[in-house]
Amino acid sequence: MLHKRWKIREVEDYNSLKELADSLNISDILAKLLFLRDIKSFAQAKFFFRPSIESLHDPYLMHGMEAASKRVIRALTENQPICIYGDYDVDGTCSTALLYMFLKELGANVDFYIPQRLTEGYGLSKESIDVIKSTTDARLLITVDCGITAIEETAYANQLGMDVIICDHHQPKDELPPALAVLDPLKPQCQYPFKYLSGAGVAFKLAQGVAEKIGRREMPLRYLDLVALAGAADIVALVDENRVLVREGLESINNNPRPGILALIESSSLQPGNLNSGQIVFTIAPRINAVGRLGDAKRAVELLITDSKEEALTLAKVLETENYERRKIDVDTFDNALQLVESSIDLDNDLAIVLHQEEWHPGVIGIVASRLVEKYYRPTIMLTTIDGIAKGSARSITNFNIYEALQKCEEFFNTFWRSSGCRRISSGT
Repeated sequence: MLHKRWKIREVEDYNSLKELADSLNISDILAKLLFLRDIKSFAQAKFFFRPSIESLHDPYLMHGMEAASKRVIRALTENQPICIYGDYDVDGTCSTALLYMFLKELGANVDFYIPQRLTEGYGLSKESIDVIKSTTDARLLITVDCGITAIEETAYANQLGMDVIICDHHQPKDELPPALAVLDPLKPQCQYPFKYLSGAGVAFKLAQGVAEKIGRREMPLRYLDLVALAGAADIVALVDENRVLVREGLESINNNPRPGILALIESSSLQPGNLNSGQIVFTIAPRINAVGRLGDAKRAVELLITDSKEEALTLAKVLETENYERRKIDVDTFDNALQLVESSIDLDNDLAIVLHQEEWHPGVIGIVASRLVEKYYRPTIMLTTIDGIAKGSARSITNFNIYEALQKCEEFFNTFWRSSGCRRISSGT
């Protein structure tokens, strides 16, 4: 049986803590909680408790923003076809919907593309680029919540006559893709003051950059509901800019939800008005994720961008049904995995759990891996087989970087990558 070990952080500078408590007229305990979150002054506390739009950082502090915004404006001016390429999770679909509606409102010739999890997998691929070229003839391809490691794919898009702008928030490799612009606060040469935006947060900054150049600075603010939905679902740290974006977006969701989000809220047996980030994470987000896990996440984008209440209700019912099916598959897979752990894993000696079943659904194995980590507190890899290739998801524990562990045996994998805090692998062995 596992026992939790609590590590209590202490404050060494008690005098500064006392000064904070006195300046805010609060108890020492509350001051300590703030202090441990690096909130050590009256000004920092004011920002923490009263975040405002005025405190958002200048989008042009992000490396590549000048080139990216100018290229988008040229595409608008010349009516060039634009395609938004997103991921199939909440962050990816919200990012896609945000940029699609923003550009559509500016009169752009814009379309969007979401890859299918089961047949195309995560991220940009040459196959999907071929589809985009043949169906939209896009001159400008903008990736959101993906693309930071797509070196060969970006080069391929360039060969087909597409300029590429990458908007991502994941960790880059040593080499960046040969895109016209790469917007990612985590890339080494980027001096953007805040490093932990969601994918939708980065897409929002691009919208801000474009809006500033054309004199419509307030326009992107109407899409903060999507940034809040993505940020909460992606479990970004609610500090600094994220705190502002999620707070303002939640206010929009509660006071004036767009038809798609309202339909989602109502289908979840909730009501707008007092919704918080926890309800988004545990009730609303799983319904958006479900359509990407079991089928075509394009439906989630269609739900988020529709102006029709009737279409929104119809699509929300689809998401509700898919989420119900996902939960059933999740339970069956978890029960099966538990049996395998108890029968094949030596819990006294094995430091990790690795399981494989050909019939497991690839859309739920990441969820099940997380639940196994919660139960057994061991790094866990769940694998299934698709077209003769073993594919899976990995989850880890505190202080063990499973991505670095996989790197040490990468010769055995076809591919493996980070995605929104998760680790995904593909192996032909």
